[in-house]
Amino acid sequence: MGQTTHSGRDFAALRAAHENPTAVLVLADGTVFPGIGFGAATTNIGEVCFNTSMTGYQEIITDPSYAGQIITFTFPHIGNVGANAKDFETKTPAALGIITRQPVTASASWRAETDLCDWLETHNLPGIAGIDTRALTRRIRETGAPHGVLCYAPEGNIKIEPLISLAAAWPGLTGMDLATEVTVNAAHDWIEGSWEIAKAAHRQTDAILSVVAIDFGCKRNILRCLTDAGCDVTVMPANTSAAEIMAMCPDGVFLSNGPGDPAATATYAGLEIASLIDAGMPIFGICIGHQLMALAMGAKTHKMGRGHRGANHPVKDLATGKIEITSQNHGFVVDPDSLPDMLEVSHISLFDQSIEGLQHKDKPAFSVQYHPESSPGPHDSRYLFTRFIDLMKARKS
Repeated sequence: MGQTTHSGRDFAALRAAHENPTAVLVLADGTVFPGIGFGAATTNIGEVCFNTSMTGYQEIITDPSYAGQIITFTFPHIGNVGANAKDFETKTPAALGIITRQPVTASASWRAETDLCDWLETHNLPGIAGIDTRALTRRIRETGAPHGVLCYAPEGNIKIEPLISLAAAWPGLTGMDLATEVTVNAAHDWIEGSWEIAKAAHRQTDAILSVVAIDFGCKRNILRCLTDAGCDVTVMPANTSAAEIMAMCPDGVFLSNGPGDPAATATYAGLEIASLIDAGMPIFGICIGHQLMALAMGAKTHKMGRGHRGANHPVKDLATGKIEITSQNHGFVVDPDSLPDMLEVSHISLFDQSIEGLQHKDKPAFSVQYHPESSPGPHDSRYLFTRFIDLMKARKS
């Protein structure tokens, strides 16, 4: 605790880091990035990805979808907002560490309850600064997200060869079910709505619809948006059966975001989701929830090379022609050649034409690959929560 942060202009510290590094990022192919360590003095192994967002680093780090991943921030100045309890997207961060260009900035926000370095140490997350994040990002874009080890050792004297072996031995995210690691242990009600700067989060008192949210790694702001829309939300574990959900007589079911390989999670969740859709239950899926809906209907998914992670991704709504700027975080995608006849594409990415939204032709079920709840990111896609509400009202009437 109480670590010293460095100014972004402290280039002497950056030069010293390459001569006597206190942290290293080691990739499976033997590439070594030396730098300045911060946060927790520990070693973590995972997939190295990058996020292009300029704001919301705490929300990003606490997004459960980053389980199994080390996050590279392309925006160079991280830390100025510090950290606080309101910006958590889950109870315990699931990411494995962070990579920054400049040493972490000292907090300078009235909302800060602690600085970022201390917050990372509290949650046993290591960080490394002073490396060429532009070169690392280009590498990921060109060759795919590598397996890597992030090691912070304040005393230095880091042994590289064992770290290369660790990175090379890590199995990767393909085939890995991480939803069971980040889901809730038991059902619970969610009653918190969105908060405003001038007041604390409001509590839902006038819910008109009941929603079961299946938690595959759900962000809290999704639940806040459902509450804001007038839903009485019950959060259920990832392995909840369709029979249990139908016995609760909800007006709709939400399939949350989450980490890992959707095909692995679908081995136990796919048939349950298919049963809910066949029963005519209104369904809304986000991120892995979108992929699971597709898998439940017979489609396939595959690993992306670099994934989509950032708050500036343009998506086109094919029904209206509207372009939305969206917040995204995913490394798997639905295979367009595998879509069954009952599903149609509703949204596409304008970056790579990949599928960003699906809807069922005969049932009240739809999904999107991106994050309409933002946090961080633009609010262009908040209308999707209204669309879900309309589906539930139509079925109810």
